[in-house]
Amino acid sequence: MLTKTITIDVLGMTCAACSARVEKVLRKQDGVLNVAVNLLQQKATIEYDRNKIDILKIIETIENTGYQVPLEKRTLLIQGMTCAACSARVEKVLNKIDGVIKANVNLSTNKAVVEFPSGVVEDETLVEAVEKAGYKAEVEIDRDIDREKELREKEIKSLKTSFVISAILTIPLFSAMFFHMAGVDNILTNGYFQLILATPVQFIIGYRFYKGAFNSLRGGGANMDVLVSMGTSAAYFYSLYNLLTGVHEYYFEASAVIITLILLGKTFEAIAKGKTSEAIKKLMGLQPRTARVVRDGMEMDIPIEKVEIGDIIVVRPGEKIPVDGIIIEGNSSIDESMITGESIPVDKTKGDEVIGATINKFGSFKFRATKVGKDTVLSQIIKLVEDAQGSKAPVQRLADKISGIFVPLVVVIALITFLVFYFIEGSFNTGLMNAVAVLVIACPCALGLATPTAIMVGTGKGAENGILIKSGEHLERAHEMEAIILDKTGTITKGEPEVTDIISFDSLDKYELLQIAASVEKSSEHPLGQAIVKKGEEELLILTEVEDFMALPGKGLKGALEGKVIYIGNRKLMEEVGISIEIGGKELLRLESEGKTPMLIAINNKLAGIIAVADKIKENSQKAIEDLKAMDLEVYMITGDNERTAKAIAKEVGIDNVLAEVLPENKAEMVEKIRGEGKIVGMVGDGINDAPALAAADIGFAIGTGTDVAMEAADITLMRGDLNGVVTAIRLSHNTMRIIKQNLFWAFFYNSIGIPFAALGYLNPMLAGAAMAFSSVSVVSNSLRLKKFK
Repeated sequence: MLTKTITIDVLGMTCAACSARVEKVLRKQDGVLNVAVNLLQQKATIEYDRNKIDILKIIETIENTGYQVPLEKRTLLIQGMTCAACSARVEKVLNKIDGVIKANVNLSTNKAVVEFPSGVVEDETLVEAVEKAGYKAEVEIDRDIDREKELREKEIKSLKTSFVISAILTIPLFSAMFFHMAGVDNILTNGYFQLILATPVQFIIGYRFYKGAFNSLRGGGANMDVLVSMGTSAAYFYSLYNLLTGVHEYYFEASAVIITLILLGKTFEAIAKGKTSEAIKKLMGLQPRTARVVRDGMEMDIPIEKVEIGDIIVVRPGEKIPVDGIIIEGNSSIDESMITGESIPVDKTKGDEVIGATINKFGSFKFRATKVGKDTVLSQIIKLVEDAQGSKAPVQRLADKISGIFVPLVVVIALITFLVFYFIEGSFNTGLMNAVAVLVIACPCALGLATPTAIMVGTGKGAENGILIKSGEHLERAHEMEAIILDKTGTITKGEPEVTDIISFDSLDKYELLQIAASVEKSSEHPLGQAIVKKGEEELLILTEVEDFMALPGKGLKGALEGKVIYIGNRKLMEEVGISIEIGGKELLRLESEGKTPMLIAINNKLAGIIAVADKIKENSQKAIEDLKAMDLEVYMITGDNERTAKAIAKEVGIDNVLAEVLPENKAEMVEKIRGEGKIVGMVGDGINDAPALAAADIGFAIGTGTDVAMEAADITLMRGDLNGVVTAIRLSHNTMRIIKQNLFWAFFYNSIGIPFAALGYLNPMLAGAAMAFSSVSVVSNSLRLKKFK
């Protein structure tokens, strides 16, 4: 029995019955030995047998009971990874740590993101595991872009220096090969002279490969360094053996040229990999360093880190806004293009929200800080992009599996190649050189870089266009959609309804009817109700207090005003309470056919009038919907409006499939219904009541002008606030997946063709080394083509 005791947070327990339930359910699990749940601390201490149950099953059991186990994320900076076999090895080691839920290792960023329940895994445990596998690791506390740049530049400088020295020593060796072929003997063809030049290349310049190979083998794996070390060592030591035994058959130039070309390739690769993370660097560079705050009646400049919620901040023309907040004095025009991608400046005045890192164009103003540090919009965007760049797309799984067995397989092929040529053809030299060619042409690097580099550039490019993608999986999934559902209000329309018609069927005039309706709607938060209140305020009507107010979701509301019972809502509400709407039948049909939403008003169980509200369609909705249909997507509009009104609006924007009279709580059901037809479904919305539907869809798009709840539930957030963002996101997904498939094709094709060619003797080891060196460069360079996406 292998026992372990852990203490994890369990959120959502409100009483003793909750804690007792958690204990009871856990005790029933095979392998759980003891459980103690502390309601006050919201914690559970669990002793279990690791041979029978794991932490993932324990968490799943708790969450199936209806409670939450919060997870922590840790980012590790890893040094020493050279290929996909390295990243696969580190990922495997981290995932084996008891308590770790998931670990993703990204070769292109040299980072690992590890998830585990709060307090279960220590940072030291993660670092030790990586170091035992043969690599260096440190926990990233706060991302320091300057530190990353320093490490990257240090690596590039080291590679450049090594390459230059190696090239200087290798060129004479390479030249000697031609003299030898011409039958000319000179100092360059002298074996001992070649030994003097080749030795520092092999053991000083090539030390990095021996070190990487040793660490990899010590950790129980095998990587690219193992292949390079084996191949070059075979050529070097065979040449040394021939030299000492008087055989004039040297391959010193082969080992030296291979090392030199691989260093050149690694240099280009490091430079190119640095360019893939330019988007995140740009985002971080947007953050101002200081803020001008008002404290004790005086203006002072302080570091951005010192700004607190509630501080009054002064912004002058041309300055960056330091943090998020609300304007309390003054007005201006603000350039928000760096956040939303929208180039036209936005006019702001008292009461409007401002976003940190945006640029104040003209006026001066003061604002109160509402979000600082990690809570600002910019910080959240950076975190979202970082998480996406550290994630894996499903398409990468095959490459990961192959990377795990790639190096041992290549070593076996090289050994078979040598034995075949040695025993069948009787040529030790040919067998050795062909085996070396097999070892050095094999490139697990290209496999490891094919997907993450494209994901990094793709998600970064998305952020530049105001499209925030949560993970590589969602970026991949977006281009597979077959149907997309668009919520009407705030997505197709502006979400700013206005009163268009006031029709009275009673002795009341239209202002009296509006006053009654606005007084009742004042207690409502519904956009249609707010439009009526706004109209009442514009007409300078006095709104009175309502009694017994009751909201009836999806139908309307009820209230009492000066002893009269007031109902305001749709046909369904009037039918339920038994109020005849016959008197307003013709007007109702006219308004609905015009795409307006009629609000029926009944006083003391008698229809008193209709107030119609219309929401303007966004300028680019029709064009975006045309583009979506051109992508062969089935486009649906979903709304709570009655069918006639909904069809009128749908017709105006070119939508054929209408889901009308859908209550907020039923939107998710409609998504599931379409998914049940076997279609991959996207959902676009912006409100709190859209969140369940966004979560139910295969891909959820949240309009960024909407609520935080909707954006949290969505897979892709559109900061610009219009449907063109959906079109751009799908196009970006198409382009990124095309690049990934090209990369994977090249990586698989290169290895599947190159290795057999080398094994059959058609490739000189030096050409094999050159091909290997530039295969990974080609993959990264291909991914960088996404930077041209518009």
